[in-house]
Amino acid sequence: MADAETTTETTPPDWPGWTIATAICLRFWSRLPVPSLPGETDSHALPDFRAVPRALPFAALVIALPAAAVTLGAGLAGLGGLVVAVLALTALALTTGAFHEDGLADSADGLFGGHTPERRLEIMKDSRIGSYGALALGLSLLLRASLIAMILDRSGAVAAAAAVLAAAPWSRAEGLFLLATQPAARSTGAAASVGQPTVVTARIALALSLFLATGIALAAQLPVAGLLIGFALAHGATAVLSRLARRLIGGQTGDILGAAQQLAEIVIYLGLALALVWGMR
Repeated sequence: MADAETTTETTPPDWPGWTIATAICLRFWSRLPVPSLPGETDSHALPDFRAVPRALPFAALVIALPAAAVTLGAGLAGLGGLVVAVLALTALALTTGAFHEDGLADSADGLFGGHTPERRLEIMKDSRIGSYGALALGLSLLLRASLIAMILDRSGAVAAAAAVLAAAPWSRAEGLFLLATQPAARSTGAAASVGQPTVVTARIALALSLFLATGIALAAQLPVAGLLIGFALAHGATAVLSRLARRLIGGQTGDILGAAQQLAEIVIYLGLALALVWGMR
């Protein structure tokens, strides 16, 4: 994405409507082909994120649908849990273009590989992956695959597919909350150029995520208690990452937001898996 000046207006732009806002979020967070919709002036323009991302939870469900469908189909076909989980994560990575995974790897390399804020930011912009990034990416994939497989083995394909869907909105809303509450570490780049969402926008996204995920969990008979444990863990992980990024690089970047999504997704699956082990509902 081309660098642009950070939006400085304090008055949020006109709300484009839920359909157009969801389409904007889909274009930004995924590789899915989204046509121009009636009422859009320029579907290729840089999005203004001061208000639009309140529709992110709906876009997140669409983004997760292919992975959930793969999970359901492969699980019902009788494939092993780990194979199903790897196929699901492959579908998810193809849908997003490994958007969040790239952010996690760059964040790990930058935060732990540099000794000054300037050097850390320089490392994060480097497209090459280092030891910290490779380790973070490998652990993320391993943990997510293992936890999805565990949910499938204990509760079946429907529950595992529902877990993939339920984790998608909240994990992305956590990154949005970080974007809304932390300053940009650099004046250019994706996170700075799209504008800072209001805290109200981030809270709307979190509330919608909770509503959608709870509905999915109830429909698939997933333990709602586990979902809430996962959401609490996700918020805690985001808070830790936020403080670390503020101390080491002065704020957030697009890579930090991607890392927040990955951490949140992992612990949401963890909360569900723990609830299943403990027999919670």
